[in-house]
Amino acid sequence: MSRSVPLLQCRVNSVDRVDPREIQSLQLYLNEYRQQAEIFTQQLSLLEEGRMEAIAAIEALEGAAAAPESVVLLQIGGGVSVRARILDPDRVLLNIGAEVIVEKPNAAAREYLKDRITEMEASAKKVAETLNRIRGQMNEIAQRIELGYQQAQMAQMAAGASSSGPGEG
Repeated sequence: MSRSVPLLQCRVNSVDRVDPREIQSLQLYLNEYRQQAEIFTQQLSLLEEGRMEAIAAIEALEGAAAAPESVVLLQIGGGVSVRARILDPDRVLLNIGAEVIVEKPNAAAREYLKDRITEMEASAKKVAETLNRIRGQMNEIAQRIELGYQQAQMAQMAAGASSSGPGEG
């Protein structure tokens, strides 16, 4: 994950003159926040993908337990599948992380997957909350930048009006 950018306290409605260096600094913060938002968005996608895979695995395990003599399609890679019969649908191999695989009863594997889904949903909620905070900060920064640009335009217009004296134009 990229380095953390501190949450800024922007005075969006302030009538203070905006320093061009502040605008530049705010642009840098906005870019950092965009990068962080992209990372958190990717994390949300990965969590959702993992959740959907776990749900599909639970459904497959339930189907195997309900019809022990059924034939399944086993993907062997390269877009190739073979028909296979599950020899012992009550004993499944489960990857519990770090490439550690354990044998568990079908029901225990389903419970494990349900617990993982709960964990992924909790993680997704935290990531979404963080993403919302970042987006809020991005909005505040963008408003502050816009205010700075508006002030710069007004200053240019005022300077242009004062440089053309009476009787000119």
